[in-house]
Amino acid sequence: DYNRKTNNLADASVATKVLVKDNRILYIGKSIKKYNAYDTGIFLCSPAIFSAIEESSGNGDTSLSGGIRVLAKKGRAKALDIKDDFWIDVDYKKAFKKAEGKILSTLEKPSDGPISRHLNRPISIRLSKYLVKTNITPNLISLISFILCCIGASLFFLGGYANLVIGGLLTQLSSIIDGCDGEIARLKFQETEFGAWLDAVLDRYADASLLFGLTYYVYSLSGNILYLFIGFIAIIGAFMNSYTADKYDTLMKKKIGSNGHYFRIGRDVRIFIIFIFTILTIPLLFSGKIINLPFLAILSIAILANAENIRRIVVLYKNG
Repeated sequence: DYNRKTNNLADASVATKVLVKDNRILYIGKSIKKYNAYDTGIFLCSPAIFSAIEESSGNGDTSLSGGIRVLAKKGRAKALDIKDDFWIDVDYKKAFKKAEGKILSTLEKPSDGPISRHLNRPISIRLSKYLVKTNITPNLISLISFILCCIGASLFFLGGYANLVIGGLLTQLSSIIDGCDGEIARLKFQETEFGAWLDAVLDRYADASLLFGLTYYVYSLSGNILYLFIGFIAIIGAFMNSYTADKYDTLMKKKIGSNGHYFRIGRDVRIFIIFIFTILTIPLLFSGKIINLPFLAILSIAILANAENIRRIVVLYKNG
């Protein structure tokens, strides 16, 4: 690792130092004064390492580094730069906590929307920290999130202020849990094309159920057919949102690479709008004000989702 000055994970006092020139190791050891890299502890050795360690043992050094030193003196030890990948020696509890924090921080995605990045992801990562220690699978988490969303949608269909509020809470909870499936998949190295596809399919069914349920709730209050039309526009916008995301995300990831974030309004924002407008029903009930917040939620989603689709089309058009 040549990133000695920027590596805040390595402890220089205990790290094994390496002096490298023209990709060859000149010297390696914990106490050497002149060095330009850290040893990450990963070695690919040929059978020659055994005779090298045997020779080193004759001088009282039975360590792997001792064997590498013997090979280095003979010009037979090469270095491989890990570039921007990270590593850490986990020799004590503090280092373990540091490594855990670093790994969890990599679970964020460039495609995370504003709600996901600032609210959902911090919570879901904390959940995943404990879920990763269980036998739960990413696909099961996707299913749990979907079921919660369907229960929330069913409560919207049933009507009533209590059902509206509980449905909104369950909807936001499902959105947070929906982030855990990908996090667990990455932590356990269980990422599959089927898992990603299943999650996307369940999300589309969940989105449709939520918007249908909320539209029906609003329509049942007055019977105004305009509400059905706005609900239809919101559903179409949400579905096209997921469709336009494919090429838009591909383009943006090419432009910014694997680091950083880009502007994106998606499912996290839509569900948060439903959550906020349903929860705000509580203070309005006590204040005596009559405002059709569920309709405002549908109207906001209809406008925002379709505006985002148009924006993505413009961005893709400008980028050929």
